[in-house]
Amino acid sequence: MLFPVVIHKDQDSDYGVTVPDLEGCFSAGSTIEEALQEVRNSILCHIEGMLDDDEVIPSPGDVEEHQKNPDFKDGIFMLVRIDPSEISGEIKRINLTIPERVLARLDRYVYVNGGNRSALLTEAALKLIMEDKRQVEYQIEKKGDERRLSPSC
Repeated sequence: MLFPVVIHKDQDSDYGVTVPDLEGCFSAGSTIEEALQEVRNSILCHIEGMLDDDEVIPSPGDVEEHQKNPDFKDGIFMLVRIDPSEISGEIKRINLTIPERVLARLDRYVYVNGGNRSALLTEAALKLIMEDKRQVEYQIEKKGDERRLSPSC
């Protein structure tokens, strides 16, 4: 996922970085490189918190739209790549059934673009969830050892 960020610097201060699509997500560093590394960590931490709180994760917006915001008029826009597989927490191994031809395309995509199957599937799942306009809230109902999802009222 590519998140637009805005780098800004006031006199006698470090570089500040704001993530327009993630309200309250920001970072800083004494150099641009340090500020960009720190904002990657901030984005991951912010997304982790949103997942923990069952909040809707917004899709990254367009730089052109953010440039229209007067709060960012003097900022420098950059894109920061976030690998969803770096989201902390326990990793769960699962078994998937997937058509052979789809798997071949997935593997070819990963080979050409780098990464791995897990990272690609995680990113695709998050993107699908972020773009889902319905965003129905679900809760887990437990009955003995059985678990099922049901819509929250």
